[in-house]
Amino acid sequence: MKPLIAGGLALMMSTASAYAQTPSSDDLNRRLIERRAVEAVIWGIPAVNTDLMRQEMLTRTPGKVGQVIYWGRPLDWHNQTLTPNPDALYFMTFFDTRNGPIVLDLPPGDANGSFNGNIVTVWQMPLEDAGLLGVDKGAGGKFLILPPGYNGPKPDGYIALQSDTFGGYMLLRSNLKSHGDADVQAAIAYGKRMKVYPLAQAASPPPTVFSDVKDTDFDSTIRYDAAFFEHLNRIVQDEPWIDRDRVMIDSLKSIGIEKGRPFAPSEAMKTVLASAAKEAGAWLAAKYDAGLPPFFSETSRWTFPAPPDVVKAYSDGFADLNAYPTDSRALAYSYAYIGIKRLGAGQFYAISIRDKAGDAFDGSKTYRLNVPANVPVEQYWSVTAYDRATHALIKNVARASRSSQIPDLKKNPDGSVDIYIGPAAPAGQETNWLPTDPARKFELMARFYAPKKEFFDKVWKLPDVEKINATVGNGAKQ
Repeated sequence: MKPLIAGGLALMMSTASAYAQTPSSDDLNRRLIERRAVEAVIWGIPAVNTDLMRQEMLTRTPGKVGQVIYWGRPLDWHNQTLTPNPDALYFMTFFDTRNGPIVLDLPPGDANGSFNGNIVTVWQMPLEDAGLLGVDKGAGGKFLILPPGYNGPKPDGYIALQSDTFGGYMLLRSNLKSHGDADVQAAIAYGKRMKVYPLAQAASPPPTVFSDVKDTDFDSTIRYDAAFFEHLNRIVQDEPWIDRDRVMIDSLKSIGIEKGRPFAPSEAMKTVLASAAKEAGAWLAAKYDAGLPPFFSETSRWTFPAPPDVVKAYSDGFADLNAYPTDSRALAYSYAYIGIKRLGAGQFYAISIRDKAGDAFDGSKTYRLNVPANVPVEQYWSVTAYDRATHALIKNVARASRSSQIPDLKKNPDGSVDIYIGPAAPAGQETNWLPTDPARKFELMARFYAPKKEFFDKVWKLPDVEKINATVGNGAKQ
């Protein structure tokens, strides 16, 4: 047989074989839907993250949009939001500008209190940082949230913030001088000086309604199942399309999410969506486990709090038209919430998921973190433990953090502080103990409020966490 003929026959056979193996149209469609559903999860996490919190407020608390919910004590495990701060009092308000601009009237910092706050859109895109270290530099002010496409008047005396979504929220952290009852009550009273009202009622604002939700089981952890798409559909129905996201219109339509139409997936579609959500969650977990860039040194186990590309994108409002880090954004909002416009100006966070030896943190083991003396911050530092699987506060433990605000925190002769992290307090170290669940893995976040130049110059460094053999309070070895 001539080579040309032989080659032609081989090609025909190969082509026929390929056609014989081509999936059916139904199978191809199912694969397409599943792939698009995975991408929808990755793209939609920041907004779904917001909606989960908003729905918890609407269904589990007395709070409503335009009002304020707050936690009337330092946060404990009943608050199951993603990596919250137990060393400030949280005030949260969700706003809706559909009927016109909304005013967030925030108090100045003074001898009676101060706050650090962030105002974001539904997509958690930061509109502005507020408070002691925000754009107002502690002077407070009337922050005016403008709806998409707004071209009306912008009255004098307001800090106008143009939003590209109707909805959004503000997180106000009322600073604590200590965790003592008197200081907690003072922080609550200070936080309640904020006001929320429509601009149309600015001449005579109605009283702001506050609801204390400290005893509510408030769970906004992300569940990677078919219900994810119910939240995503709500966002699509409620909010205008942002130009950079219009590529998702057809993709979402193929999985049953289309503006102006009900989302009613069949049982078969729900199975596909659940599988896609689970896959997206597994991909994000693997990406998180691979680790973020180290912060204090090239080998430090303490990392940046988010991928640098998404930090940049959020600080400049996605100004770079050649970048849209949706993968990094999804990763960040899989374990945290709120957007910060100027990360490091008011606060900085560092995450650790492994000990000095490189092993994942195990809740059944005991660890020691030495915090060197003279931490370069103007406000306070803290260390918080979270459940590794949910990124929320560890359930059913006595406390969630240790911080420089704790008056009875024991110091070493050199001024450093040893924090002990484990299922039981080492003998004599009860005040410096951060409890864990022995049946679960955990992760740590270190917070630095009002960090100084020396912090970013790495003159001061936080060492890695070390595993130790400890004698617990009952005298037993661990």
